[in-house]
Order: sequence, then C-alpha cells, then structure tokens
Amino acid sequence: MSAVPVPQPRAAASAAAANTARRSLAAALFLGALGAAVVLLTSGRTWAEGTASVAGGALPLDVSGSDVNGLPTALAVVGLAALVAVFAVRGKGRRLVSALLALSGAGAAVGAFLGASDREALDAAAVQHTGDPHATIDALTHTAWPYVTLVGGALILLAGVLALRYGGRWPAMSGRYERDGSPRARKAPAVDPDRPEDLWKALDRGEDPTGG
Repeated sequence: MSAVPVPQPRAAASAAAANTARRSLAAALFLGALGAAVVLLTSGRTWAEGTASVAGGALPLDVSGSDVNGLPTALAVVGLAALVAVFAVRGKGRRLVSALLALSGAGAAVGAFLGASDREALDAAAVQHTGDPHATIDALTHTAWPYVTLVGGALILLAGVLALRYGGRWPAMSGRYERDGSPRARKAPAVDPDRPEDLWKALDRGEDPTGG
C-alpha cells in the first residue's frame, strides 16, 4: 500500500499567498477602473436644478457635476494614472503611489459629498443667464448623481487600500525588455576549453566552442 503524500506546510502557505495576491490585484484593478469611470461619467450629469426669476416668468436652470465641483473629475484622472503607475514601481515607490491612489478616491468622494448640497454654482448660472448680479435660484433641487459620484470615489479609495495592503506581493513591469520592445541580448556563458561539459553545452547552443 503506497503512502499518501502529505502537502508541505510551506508550499501550501506559499500557494495561498499567491492566490491572495492574484485576487487582490484583480480586485484593485477592477475597483479602481470602475470607480474612475463612474466618477468621470457622473460628473457630467445634472447635479442641481432650479428656476431663476426673469421678466415675464421663470427661467429653468441646471448645473452638472463639473460645474459644481471639478475636484472629483480631476482626482479620478489622477487615480487612473496612479493605478497604472503602481505596476511600474517597487518598494517604497509603490507604497507612495498606492497612497496617492487611496487619497485620490477619498478626495473625489469628499468633493462629491460637498457638491450634493451646493447652490453656489446654480446661483452663478442665474446671474450669468439673467444678467442680474442679485439673481438667485428658487425651487432648488438636487439629484442623486453626486451620491453616485461619491460611490465611485469610494471604489477608487478601496483600490488604493488594497494596493497598500497587498501591493508588495504584486508583480512589476518586467525589465527584461528595452524601451523599443526588443529583448535584451544575454551574454553567452564563458566556455572553458579544458572542461568537456562546457564544450558540449556550447555545441548544444549552436556555438563554436573554439571561438572561430
């Protein structure tokens, strides 16, 4: 009766760590890209609506998220850049970029939260469209888009937290290739003519061991 092989504890722990790293990497990429896309898309939606009094009636007005607060859009772009840069650096550089990713998400979420109750952008639109420097908005309402933007910022923040927690285990861009995409030439090992095994290995590689 043959013995059943027992898994080595170190090998099992190493495999579990590798699986965790792959899952956290995939999750961070997905959450970061999704969060940035949500912020960029929803910032162009209507965040606030109202009416301005003009001669002969009321003028309906609305403002988008980028009109209310441009911070979430700018930080979403920064977050996307940081998400890509995470794989170009190692060590302390990776931790710094991961922190930037997390801060970008937090800033975008805070900007969206503050914009959810803003009325200054709509008042400015009333002044611009009516020509009255004292014009204000009546029947002011806010939409749900700022809160959707907030969720997008939270997703970017979560991607940054994953990068800070597990980024040290993620792979980095390979340095095997030059900038033009061609592989670097590898130096052939030296052949000792006094060692027959070196001569045979050189012949197997298609080299001339005599140097001719």
